[in-house]
Amino acid sequence: MTNAYEDAKAQLLDAALMHVPFDGWSEATFKAAIRDTAIDEPFARTVCPRGAVDLAIAYHKAGDAAMVTALAQADLSGMKFREKVAHAVKLRLQAIDDREAVRRGTTLFALPHLVADGSKLIWGTADAIWTALGDTSEDYNWYTKRLTLSGVYSATVLYWLGDDSADNQATWEFLDRRIGDVMQFEKVKAQVHDNPLLKPFMAGPNWLLSQIKPPKRGAEMDMPGMMNPES
Repeated sequence: MTNAYEDAKAQLLDAALMHVPFDGWSEATFKAAIRDTAIDEPFARTVCPRGAVDLAIAYHKAGDAAMVTALAQADLSGMKFREKVAHAVKLRLQAIDDREAVRRGTTLFALPHLVADGSKLIWGTADAIWTALGDTSEDYNWYTKRLTLSGVYSATVLYWLGDDSADNQATWEFLDRRIGDVMQFEKVKAQVHDNPLLKPFMAGPNWLLSQIKPPKRGAEMDMPGMMNPES
């Protein structure tokens, strides 16, 4: 049954993409996809209870999956770590074959009742990148890495949507600047952490931060975050 659901969702998504540039991720698009695929409407609404919103989410997640596959096949051996992160973001944007679908999705997830869904998708992209790059953080750094990369990714997508430069060169330069800002922040954070004059004042905050652990993979939770159950 799961395969039948996934197959139906894939068919609906493919059909919907023909209509998104005109009607957005809307009820009109969802109904058009049902007509185009000849999928029984009650079944289609079982597969996608929220209609086109579920298809927009599926479209974003498909891009994440394509990025992870491309990253696994890429030769990263000669890259610095900041270059690996930038390359992953580039692969994520290059996985998009319909810029208008992303533009419409950005508008959709800016709606007040869907902001949480949009934030969760961006966090998921950042998590997919860090996981694919072998992140082994077991403390609060697990969160700060994904939070900062979420900001970089979302800002880069918005810039990319308006970029008309050849081969998106302006977007890649923008991305490099944002990655540079993040690396500078991490450098300052490390200097504060290692400063012997500040260590007595940081003992309490550091202990508290050490109790924060990343969620277990496969755990059913909407947003990651939990205190160390052994503390």
